[in-house]
Amino acid sequence: MAFSFLFLFLSFLLLTVSVSSTSNKPKTFIIHVQQDAKPSIFPTHEHWYESTLRSIENGDTSENRIIHTYSNVFHGFSAKLSTLDAQKLETSPGVLAIIPEQVRHVQTTRSPEFLGLKSTDSAGLLKESDYGSDLVIGVIDTGIWPERKSFHDRDLKPVPAKWKGECMAGKDFSVSSCNRKLIGARYFSKGYEATNGKMNETNEFRSPRDSDGHGTHTASIAAGRYVFPASSLGYARGVAAGMAPKARLAAYKVCWASGCYDADILAAFDAAVADGVDVISLSVGGVVVPYNLDAIAIAAFAATDAGIFVSASAGNGGPGGLTVTNVAPWVTNVGAGTIDRDFPADVQLGNAKITPGVSIYGGPALAPHRLYPLIYAGNEGGDGYSSSLCLEGSLNPNYVQGKIVLCDRGVNSRAAKGEVVKKAGGIGMIIANGVLDGEGLVADCHVLPATAVGASAGDKIRKYISAASKSKSPPMATILFRGTRLNVRPAPVVASFSARGPNPETPEILKPDVIAPGLNILAAWPDGVGPSGLLSDKRRTEFNILSGTSMACPHVSGLGALLKAAHPGWSPAAIRSALMTTAYTVDNQGQIMMDESTGNSSTVMDFGAGHVHPQKAMDPGLIYDLTSFDYVDFLCNSNYTTKNIQVVTRKYSDCSGAKRAGHVGNLNYPSLSAAFQQYGKHKLSTHFIRSVTNVGDPDSVYNVIVKPPKGMVVTVEPEKLVFRRVGQKLNFLVRVQAEAIKLSPGSSIVKSGSLVWSDGKHEVRSPIVVTMQEPL
Repeated sequence: MAFSFLFLFLSFLLLTVSVSSTSNKPKTFIIHVQQDAKPSIFPTHEHWYESTLRSIENGDTSENRIIHTYSNVFHGFSAKLSTLDAQKLETSPGVLAIIPEQVRHVQTTRSPEFLGLKSTDSAGLLKESDYGSDLVIGVIDTGIWPERKSFHDRDLKPVPAKWKGECMAGKDFSVSSCNRKLIGARYFSKGYEATNGKMNETNEFRSPRDSDGHGTHTASIAAGRYVFPASSLGYARGVAAGMAPKARLAAYKVCWASGCYDADILAAFDAAVADGVDVISLSVGGVVVPYNLDAIAIAAFAATDAGIFVSASAGNGGPGGLTVTNVAPWVTNVGAGTIDRDFPADVQLGNAKITPGVSIYGGPALAPHRLYPLIYAGNEGGDGYSSSLCLEGSLNPNYVQGKIVLCDRGVNSRAAKGEVVKKAGGIGMIIANGVLDGEGLVADCHVLPATAVGASAGDKIRKYISAASKSKSPPMATILFRGTRLNVRPAPVVASFSARGPNPETPEILKPDVIAPGLNILAAWPDGVGPSGLLSDKRRTEFNILSGTSMACPHVSGLGALLKAAHPGWSPAAIRSALMTTAYTVDNQGQIMMDESTGNSSTVMDFGAGHVHPQKAMDPGLIYDLTSFDYVDFLCNSNYTTKNIQVVTRKYSDCSGAKRAGHVGNLNYPSLSAAFQQYGKHKLSTHFIRSVTNVGDPDSVYNVIVKPPKGMVVTVEPEKLVFRRVGQKLNFLVRVQAEAIKLSPGSSIVKSGSLVWSDGKHEVRSPIVVTMQEPL
């Protein structure tokens, strides 16, 4: 795997809009202040913030400059400032940090059954947790459509007494829109409007109501009630249910037409912590930067410190390496896999060859037993590049009318390509993956008969078009829609789009942590949006099928709620540990999970610890626990300054105690990851210190089983752990020895193995990952 050190530097530069920039155009900054620094002359922090702003202004007024104030995840505020004013503010008394705002984006059934969660089971995670009852999942997203059956409150107990949240009224959303299921709903738009001006309320709701669909979908994946019958345009018929069907929901709307703004995301976290949520689900991502510049990392730390389990999507930047986002070690990071269901829609060519594809087109099908003229959009019209991608206005109706059009994937959305083809008079569409997309396919609710095929299939269809165009038999094709197929093998498969490691910020912490179902997931959908998401799509459906790590994340959020309900004393780190150490890496054919993009075996950089296994996570045997002070030691050993550690954790540390932890890799994480920089050395070694807590049987003996990375020596001391009681902690030491290998400058290679503690009943598995790097 090529590992470019230059990438880390460039990605840092990409986001870090330096406060020392000479640009004076106002932009949004997050101002982090010391908690106890407010002078006593000010009655409130808000008065202090306003006075501080006035002190750095040149005749301007601070009125309306403050966007949000924060008091739970940290003390501070967000404001619209010129970079010159931001520079001045940085030196003001009590100011810890000025953080440039990021604009982030959402990372866009049968899955409970695939995960082994069945409502008919007399025992197991659903039963033991009472389906997550009384636990509150906060979903930070695009809002919610409260009338959906997935959010009904029939047979639910009263709202938990601990709940301090509210139901904010707004456009088409009243206080009565909430119930015993949806117990809270808020919206945060000031950050969005500070950058974009007043929102267009003809297209968006100034309320928690969802005008996009993404938030409704993710909320119902996490905690939707049982709904039967459920389907989308006739596909995926059956029962729809979330992971924690009785858990309560709180919707925090922060994502708008042009994205999700840090100022608003922070305000949502601030409210969620005060409201009393137990879990935060965040299917939103941005560029990876140091933790002290990452608003999500800072807010998530405060939430975790308050005992809230935070799960976030890994991102949809796969299949390339170094694409994973939301990488802070206190956030559970979720990649996407397939389930054992798909929606085949195959292409039949004029030469009688059948090419596999996928689609959830639900309209009138093409005429049976008939072939239609087939063209490649890139061969038609003037600008070959735009037309090959079927971009808006790029297709000539004279060439397209009545034909099936082959379009290349990329730039505009897959559904939008279909709209372009339909406008130009096309009768159908085939979307072909590019080389970088590989063979990974995503089914879409198209507005015309359409299907998606892999990169190799796209090449074959183009060759067929080229050859047939020169013969007496012009290119012809049709699309055969085959409905819903169950019990697909192999499954799960790592989704092509799922973001991959290594971790760009901290290579010693393996990310993603786990994968969960994220491809073609059926969940609730709002009334105001067509299933394709296009404005022109007037179809309406109660459920929709979407794909993305955005869909994988709420699966783990819901599972986190179930585990917390079953084990109220577990910390967020304990919940993640249970999910990671019980995860599996083999598919339903007994092979290592496949990488959808290549068809080859996937690796730990693709799936982390593996695919979640909820029933086993209920009883993991041992857990790797962590406290906020362990994360402080981690930041110390990552060479963060005392000030920057305070920005992230709100805790002062001189880092002297952290040296006992030794190095970054000694964070008590359920995976073990080492990065060796060779520098001409022949022999390389490192060690990991870990502590496990017994949550299984009182008298239990665990023996270690080590599968070292190929060509390396791994030793564990001791090789046996003898527990006498539940809650007992025991330590062990892992040594990894490797010999240098020949690599070109700037490149690297990843090797993996595993460490398993077994008592005959539980298998507590940790991946061992070693990255060998040759510096530039």
